[in-house]
Amino acid sequence: MAAKYSISVTPTGASRLPSVDFSNIPFGKVISDHMFIVDYDGTQWVNPRIEPFGRLDLSPANLALHYGQSIFEGMKATKSHGEPMLFRPEMHARRFNLSAERMCMPQIPEDLFMQALKMLVDFDSAWIPEGEDHALYIRPLMFATDEYFGVHASEKYTFLIFTGPVGPYYPKPVKLWVEEVFTRAVQGGPGEAKCAGNYGSSLLPAMRAKKAGYDQVMWMDAVEKKFVQEVGTMNLFFVLDGKVITPATTGTILRGVTRDSIITLLREWGYTVEDRLLGMAEITDAYWRGTLQDCFGAGTAAVVSHVSEITWRDKTFELPPVDEQHRPISTRLKKHINLLRMGMAEDTHGWLHTCENSGVEKLLSVETIG
Repeated sequence: MAAKYSISVTPTGASRLPSVDFSNIPFGKVISDHMFIVDYDGTQWVNPRIEPFGRLDLSPANLALHYGQSIFEGMKATKSHGEPMLFRPEMHARRFNLSAERMCMPQIPEDLFMQALKMLVDFDSAWIPEGEDHALYIRPLMFATDEYFGVHASEKYTFLIFTGPVGPYYPKPVKLWVEEVFTRAVQGGPGEAKCAGNYGSSLLPAMRAKKAGYDQVMWMDAVEKKFVQEVGTMNLFFVLDGKVITPATTGTILRGVTRDSIITLLREWGYTVEDRLLGMAEITDAYWRGTLQDCFGAGTAAVVSHVSEITWRDKTFELPPVDEQHRPISTRLKKHINLLRMGMAEDTHGWLHTCENSGVEKLLSVETIG
């Protein structure tokens, strides 16, 4: 398909790829050669371009630094038979624009999002690691660029995409601390938007949990502190007496793309999946009855991450060993999603997108996008 938007491409003069040790990739610390950038001038998106990854020139009065108009997405690219593949990118584009709407920011045209994404991934496809649980992580980002310090929505913005190779986010099952002091989100707030402030406010509780020997916090509802929400890096699923239960997206947790995919797969496989409020009292009761059979997280970075134990107040709930016998649902899901992303399982839903004919080979002239 011919490129709809004219996107200029400036290749790097010296790739950093030869210096990367793909057998040891710290998550989030290795950045690929190029990035996509486009600017919003107050009325339209202009000057779309792919250029070498580099520093940005920002004023100290930049509104995003003061008032938090900054949103992002997290995606992954893998390889199938040597070709770069994207997993449900259109859902990420739509969720990105929902975050933009909540944060009073302009929407990025979905077809521009998709074209830029495919061009960039295709251009840096050599950076995609091919090991199991490895991928090219993709970070779309938008932030305000007006330069004054009055409390007001910006008129100008920058949208960009950059990438980097990653290994597994959680290389082993995680230990969770049930957080009852701090709150992540409230009804009416920006809880289901992927905005920077949501993650900034989660850092202190997460740091406290890690100092106490846990990997992450399990957030509870803001009002009664009894209903499970999510982990800061992933949605949660519980298996209680054969039923799969995931906390309802009531506006305070992220509408995960992986979460949606898992619900779809499990229902097709014949499992009962309940999307509803789930309290710690119900989880505790199931544990003591011996019917808490599994707990796992789901997210783009985490994929499917097993939970080894949950600590709530003075009680620690230890989960079964991670294997196909004790956790048949989560182990099957993780294996299937990984195989699907590598093109080794049949894509019956049309979730995988290739980057074929992305237009990356064309050095097109810059022009305004209406």
